[in-house]
Amino acid sequence: MKAEERWQARFRAPRVTLPAWARLAPQRAVYRGNASGAWEIYAWDRSTGQTRQVTDRPEGTSRGAIDPTGRWIWWFADTDGDEMGVWMRQPFQGGEDVPAPMPPGHPCGLGLANNGTAAVGRSSRAGFEILLTRPDAEPVTIYRHDEYAAVADLSLDGSLVAVVHSEHGDALHPALRVLRADGDTVGELYDGPGRGVAGARFAPVPGDRRLLVLHERRGRREPLVWDPVTGEQREIWLPVPGEIDADWYGDGRALLIVHNHRGRTDLLRYDLPGGALTPIESPHGVIDAATPRPDGTVEYSWSSAAHPPVIRSSSGHVVLSPGRTPPPSVPLEDVDVEGPGGRVHALVSRPERVASPYPTVFLLHGGPAGQDDDSFQPHVAAWVDCGFAVVRVNYRGSTGYGSAWRDALRGEVGHVELADVSAVREWAVERGIADPARLVLSGSSWGGYLTLLALGTQPKTWAAGIAAVPIADHAAAYEDEAEGLRAAHRALLGGTPSEAPERYAASSPITYADMVQSPLLILAGENDPRCPIRQIERYLEALADHGHEASVYRYDAGHGTLVVEERIRQMSASIDFAVRALAART
Repeated sequence: MKAEERWQARFRAPRVTLPAWARLAPQRAVYRGNASGAWEIYAWDRSTGQTRQVTDRPEGTSRGAIDPTGRWIWWFADTDGDEMGVWMRQPFQGGEDVPAPMPPGHPCGLGLANNGTAAVGRSSRAGFEILLTRPDAEPVTIYRHDEYAAVADLSLDGSLVAVVHSEHGDALHPALRVLRADGDTVGELYDGPGRGVAGARFAPVPGDRRLLVLHERRGRREPLVWDPVTGEQREIWLPVPGEIDADWYGDGRALLIVHNHRGRTDLLRYDLPGGALTPIESPHGVIDAATPRPDGTVEYSWSSAAHPPVIRSSSGHVVLSPGRTPPPSVPLEDVDVEGPGGRVHALVSRPERVASPYPTVFLLHGGPAGQDDDSFQPHVAAWVDCGFAVVRVNYRGSTGYGSAWRDALRGEVGHVELADVSAVREWAVERGIADPARLVLSGSSWGGYLTLLALGTQPKTWAAGIAAVPIADHAAAYEDEAEGLRAAHRALLGGTPSEAPERYAASSPITYADMVQSPLLILAGENDPRCPIRQIERYLEALADHGHEASVYRYDAGHGTLVVEERIRQMSASIDFAVRALAART
């Protein structure tokens, strides 16, 4: 199989996410899959093995859920990826879609109860609100604020709503409030500046008011169990490095621990009565999601850089197979490089049957609080198939390395991350891995932003840049982006553009547009609410004013695309651009 055929086969191979099952009807489940050519919501009756496509929209569907009774499937209806819309519900067996009775907004969480109650979070230019909606009743607003707020969870009986919020002014370190159905406060959990609480899940038992919460009191994300009525807290310290996520077992007597360390994950069971910690066998790699089943087994979505994803069970069998398996790729190498702020963990993928030093793509993740890991990534494999080495850097700002590393962007946003990327780049060149004359910088979202910033602040370093859905001008992005992103901008840059104009300017690629020298490709979604198109157009105008023309690929969707063939077209455009740019230098 030729290189192009191989990487395109990976994109076209059918994939599915881990099924989410109804708490009171565990034979009923929903998942997302791309068998139709776009990512859509599917229903799965596990008792019969039958599956049914729930949504069928030209641009795909990104959000779906199932209520605890298994009667209803909920999905979010936006327009062409703009993330502005309403929640719809559809009977599990199929039927008419019924919209939630409320104005369109940007989604801010959804909680579903066993009595038909739903807690819906939404935002608009009027701020953030949480509404309770019940069958055949008008929705009731139980919370409203100008600062960020979202539904974390709804208790199984519908009596309590957990809300994460940033009334204290820092959306990156939220607090947690539990409300009754009438909006009265039951309890509040706030650990002070720089310490967020999130990930709240009510115990999956009717009448159980305990919340499983993730806190940062010891410099990393860890679980605690909180009773919001009595205020009782039980912190759970685990003797493992890295960071931790958690979920309840169905009886509320144990926790499933998902342990993340250096870009890999493993599973453990923590028994609440005695505190016993038991490893759950799983392959070496990354567990993207995991959930306990009623019989005590755990189902999880697993992959590694070399091995395509599969939905497995701790009992040893494959839970759900989407069909043909995509071609494998190469395993990756871990490297640790001393950077200006501490040791930087990076991941390297090398092409086979190609002599070093290689043409090298530095792929920068989004977020900024994202993380590159050992999971299977078709776009990484595509670059490797085409003879490029791929270097990915978990720069300061990345999750997975403790709270201090994630929060290190204060003051010099953008420049801090690029200092870490520069340290890894120098290491790769010195070790003979990367050819210094054939370095391509690429990324999506925050990674696209860093790409633009680097081309302006390091103009002689990079042979070419590829920026997908980037921030090009922080102040202009703030004007057009969704309210949740505005809150994040205020937290990250210390206020609004009018309150901190120097910081917004110093961190914006448009400030350095006159310095750009390298060929540049920008991929932009027409309906992107996160990195809006208008601020990209302003950046392109600034480039043109200084005699630099960038190549632009515009597509009719939002912050990325859910359509498989469109992803292939964008990947092809990126590879072709890089090959041409490097060829022009020889």
